[in-house]
Amino acid sequence: MTRPRQFSRIARELAGQYPVLTVTGPRQSGKTTLCRAVFPDHGYINLEPLDRREFARQDPRGLLAEHPDGLVVDEVQHAPELLGYIQEAVDEDSRPGRFVLTGSQHFSLSQSISQSLAGRTAILQLLPLSLEEYADFDIPTDDLCTVLFAGAYPRIHDRGLAPQRWLADYLATYVERDVRQIANVSNLSAFSNFLRLCAARTAQEVNLSDLGADAGVSHNTARAWLSILETSFLVIQCPAWHRNIRKQLVKRPKLHFLDSGLVCHLLGIRSPDELRHHPLRGAIFESWVASEIFKHHTHRGLRPELLHYREARGAEIDILVQNGSELIACEAKSGATLHADFFRHLEQFSERMTLMNPRPTLASRLVYGGDHRQRRSGIDCLGWRQIHALSWR
Repeated sequence: MTRPRQFSRIARELAGQYPVLTVTGPRQSGKTTLCRAVFPDHGYINLEPLDRREFARQDPRGLLAEHPDGLVVDEVQHAPELLGYIQEAVDEDSRPGRFVLTGSQHFSLSQSISQSLAGRTAILQLLPLSLEEYADFDIPTDDLCTVLFAGAYPRIHDRGLAPQRWLADYLATYVERDVRQIANVSNLSAFSNFLRLCAARTAQEVNLSDLGADAGVSHNTARAWLSILETSFLVIQCPAWHRNIRKQLVKRPKLHFLDSGLVCHLLGIRSPDELRHHPLRGAIFESWVASEIFKHHTHRGLRPELLHYREARGAEIDILVQNGSELIACEAKSGATLHADFFRHLEQFSERMTLMNPRPTLASRLVYGGDHRQRRSGIDCLGWRQIHALSWR
């Protein structure tokens, strides 16, 4: 059964404005299912199988001529040559929404699109489910650790699958097939170990020298492999915030995995109860909050600007959302009971902002593992289920 996605509205809207719509995102985030449901009258071809890939490469005009009124091309990164012929087709007939392209390799796909379809396509990212969509998938939200443990890939919930088994298969496919396609990684065992080390550092600042040393690879290799994880939509890096942009670029970014279930699997956490008492529960929760804020933007067709803030001695803010001159400062605490200490860094940061000229517009928020929404000393406290009760834009 095809479930509705929040993403559908913006996909329809942009397909009414551009001749080509490109939807990227990680494997199994629901791109194919969504695009075929939103555009049911379009033809469809999947370029994953080699025979269809060869057809697209050897007779691209013939392929496009078979579908004059619309075509969904799945995994288009396998035949980047096709994009030039799509450009030719839309230059001759620029009706909106003629072509819908999907791909799960952001870097290679974006390079090809920038060369062939610049100005002709809208580009959207579809990530795994946000908490806003759980009700549409009939996913229970009774227990935080159960939600974090299962993660948000649609197939797990739509098919009632065991998360750890499905995620193990997902990672095996990713490492064995996709990593070889994205980059020339010869030592897959070392890369798998690197991936687990990154999971252990979710919600931490990235130190490439330490990460490379622990993984037994060079600093440059660690940088390249981290880029592969970003290319595959598994992680994001949030730069350090500073009013001076040059200083922002030299401070270490913070790493966040975009799926909590994947982190749990990589860390060997075998059940929600084990997660409940795990020393990295707080870090996993913080990355979950960051991923929900990230999805809040991307599933509305917006480009999020997530950052973090840390002083050598003083305030530390887990997540900063910058919207022009406006800032949303967010702390993430997995505890179910509010404590005065939860607010300390937000209050310190607010004091710092009063000294800046010009002073940014600041909203302070605390997302915690409890149930109740309240406001304390100018800080909006959101229980984890209410994370989307306020806009993050």
